[in-house]
Amino acid sequence: MDRLDAMRLFSRIVERRSFTLAANDTGVPRSTVTQVIRQLEDRLGVRLLQRTTRTVKPTLDGEAYYRRCIAILDDVEDAEGAFSGATPRGMLRVEVQGTLARHFLLPALPDFFAKYPEIELTMSESDRWVDLVQEGMDCALRYGKLPDSDLIARQVAILERVTCATPEYFKRFGMPKDLDDLRKQEGHRVVGIRSITTGNVTPLEFTGGGVMESVLLPSLFSVTGPESYLAGIRLGLGLAQVPKFHIENELKHGTLITVLKDRPPPSAPVSLVYPRNRQLSPRVRVFLDWATQEFARRNSPATT
Repeated sequence: MDRLDAMRLFSRIVERRSFTLAANDTGVPRSTVTQVIRQLEDRLGVRLLQRTTRTVKPTLDGEAYYRRCIAILDDVEDAEGAFSGATPRGMLRVEVQGTLARHFLLPALPDFFAKYPEIELTMSESDRWVDLVQEGMDCALRYGKLPDSDLIARQVAILERVTCATPEYFKRFGMPKDLDDLRKQEGHRVVGIRSITTGNVTPLEFTGGGVMESVLLPSLFSVTGPESYLAGIRLGLGLAQVPKFHIENELKHGTLITVLKDRPPPSAPVSLVYPRNRQLSPRVRVFLDWATQEFARRNSPATT
């Protein structure tokens, strides 16, 4: 194994915190991984990794060497990708919010692979906030306001949201004409979307006149995932606020009805994020550009 490949392997071990996961990612036998790292440490004359029964961490020398490796590997990949005719290739690991990916990205994947046949895409689906570097991800698709982090973000869409429920729900509890109605009419409830970090149910939010108001209603059913959330809405278990694209068919057929249209929920941003500590490889760059175009195309007024 040449020096560049050894650097790539070492960098993947640092990022994955595991010899086994790095071996799986790179397709290198586990025994070879151990041998390469031993030879690398012998050549440099320093210990690069601290191994325990549960994880692998870089030493101070290992952390410094990792940063140099990333800079060198990025320069090499960027230089090779700059030549005319260079084809993006290799494994691309992307973390997505599943509903967004299925609506905006998956339908156009055949065209993506036709254009970039040497890219292999691995898509992990999760609603939790993952550490992209530690879990070996190149980029992630995020929904909602982003917390402060060292990630670089590219906003790809602003999604219109609506307040809705089933016709049966409104027959039972009444159709509120304004927020006072909503607060005063007895029985109103929400399908609760519960924060994974705090465990609290998110209140309904309404905009209008340059201000936002929150209304906290009881919830007999609360969830942490979007698919169960949508299922609860469709079963008539309460009011909910969702991106409009989620329920276009239900709105079209009248199985869900929007309410308080003059006080819509705040729109929600969608972003693609990637680590700050490295340049974009050609395969990540073309994926980001393609995904941005797909969101723009499918979220345009003509298609919503």
